[in-house]
Amino acid sequence: MDTTRRAAVAERAARAGGVVAREQFRSALDVDTKADKNDLVTATDREAQEQVVATIREAFPDDALVCEEDALPPGTDPDTEILKTVPPAGAAWVVDPIDGTANFVRGARFWASCVAAVVDGEPVASATYFPATEDIYAASAEGTTRNGTAVSVSERTDPETFAVGLLGWWPMGKGEEYAALFRTSAETFGDIRRLGSMQGALALVAGGTLDAAFMPSRPHPWDSLVGVHLIRQAGGTVTDIHGDAWTHESEGLVVSNGQAHGTVLAAARAGETDGD
Repeated sequence: MDTTRRAAVAERAARAGGVVAREQFRSALDVDTKADKNDLVTATDREAQEQVVATIREAFPDDALVCEEDALPPGTDPDTEILKTVPPAGAAWVVDPIDGTANFVRGARFWASCVAAVVDGEPVASATYFPATEDIYAASAEGTTRNGTAVSVSERTDPETFAVGLLGWWPMGKGEEYAALFRTSAETFGDIRRLGSMQGALALVAGGTLDAAFMPSRPHPWDSLVGVHLIRQAGGTVTDIHGDAWTHESEGLVVSNGQAHGTVLAAARAGETDGD
């Protein structure tokens, strides 16, 4: 597989989708809901995804597509399937056109267009583009960059100085699990953030802005694979909730700079829940 070419296409596709979204940012939006009243989707999400897929299709017309939304570019073969799980074999692309839609809808700048190239179930290239701030994080075989400059995870070793991100969210009625996670984190780490964009938080870990991030439940592939690859290529540690090697089918997601991963794991387990 030509990973260099896939890395270039991932970055180009993320930028293309981000431009579509940025043109409609802080404007009147067509907003709908999915799983619950706080799980938002906009017409812009779908339009941005159409552009991302069109960009990928120009270079790799036969690869599988794993996308958050069901939207495909006009003129696409009607037999084209949008997958919701990563195929174990072959080449695929994992797309989240707007990660952080709630932030996007509310006019907050922290949202991203995210694309990963996957081969045989593992990411080989990824890009997270923040259109509102013009930052782009990209990972290839050579490492991770931010705006073209190499970055790495932080070097902090004392958990009491860590800034950590809480990933995902709990639906109504699951507040006790989230409260337990927050309470343990507040007692363990120096600072806690919930930023409203999982991929965005993972990018910040890769770049050393955050020292760790975690969630006890399984994330969707479009919410995680891009950032996981950024962190791995930046020298970080990525495991499941039990400390085992992470895959897109793992229970939980725990990422860190690797300096106190056991402490991060212990905090993440405080919020273990049976829900996804």
